[in-house]
Amino acid sequence: MTPARAALHSGDLAPIALTVGEPAGVGPELAVKAWLALREASCFFWIGDPRHLPDGTLWREIAHPSEAVAVMPDALPVLRHDFAGHRSNGLPDPANASGVIEVIARAVDLVQSGTASAICTAPIHKKALKDGAGFAYPGHTEYLAALAGVDHVVMMLASAALRVVPTTIHIPVADVPTALTPDLLDTTIRITHAGLIRDFGIAAPRIAVAGLNPHAGEGGAMGLEDMTVIAPVVARLAAEGMRIDGPRSADTMFHAAARVGYDAAVCMYHDQALIPIKTLDFDLGVNVTLGLPFIRTSPDHGTAFDIAGRGIANPTSLIEALKLAANMALSRIRARTP
Repeated sequence: MTPARAALHSGDLAPIALTVGEPAGVGPELAVKAWLALREASCFFWIGDPRHLPDGTLWREIAHPSEAVAVMPDALPVLRHDFAGHRSNGLPDPANASGVIEVIARAVDLVQSGTASAICTAPIHKKALKDGAGFAYPGHTEYLAALAGVDHVVMMLASAALRVVPTTIHIPVADVPTALTPDLLDTTIRITHAGLIRDFGIAAPRIAVAGLNPHAGEGGAMGLEDMTVIAPVVARLAAEGMRIDGPRSADTMFHAAARVGYDAAVCMYHDQALIPIKTLDFDLGVNVTLGLPFIRTSPDHGTAFDIAGRGIANPTSLIEALKLAANMALSRIRARTP
């Protein structure tokens, strides 16, 4: 039995809360496909309006997450949350925006109370939430951080081939050198290090830090940020006992032999982190939020309005996100066990 499968079968875990995400996207149909793939695992329940599930879905309403274990082999366990709008594949209904937001908050309440072991979130559509409910956050991650009362969180993309963390995320490349401060880099690395220990069960994580400029600045010939910002932070953390090195030239740190030498790569900007993992493991990548007091994973794709309702969406990333959430929950349990 694989570690992921063993985790999903563990009786130590409360079920995982899977949120509906944007109901006009592929989230509802992927939830059904994930149930079909994992129905023997008895590990998750879906929070949403059953009217948004594909026609013919075998689902059963539950009153409490604990009922999911008994229901899972025969039907998708649904913790019902009625929405104002109907199903409209590929066309977001502003009437559903409040429901999408409420489901996320409800999932957070469940995981914080211990009745869910983790949250796995289906993709949302930020414009639809802003237009329909005045959603004030840039995305899922920022909203979850606000609900948890956390100032800073870290986005990790994880797969069997690679774990990567972008220090700066959704900003123009031209703004990266200004945004990349020693404090931000230090915080990002520390949260990554703590997450690898607590959520991935790696006792002494090895972290590789990418440079910002070509050839990590080549001694200042191609930019000074690697010498003035990145190297001092890495040196300070190494002096504290962290197993860390860098800045490394980003063009040579993602081939197979290089990846064997570290457990996670901390990168300086979005594409520097996401291009290698999406090239190596496009369908199996999982979005993980580190730094929250609870576990949150998500498939590494969007709402895919263009194929919603056609039954052709690939569930692999969602399945992997559910598996990883279970493994992370087990890691936290083991960390608390003497």
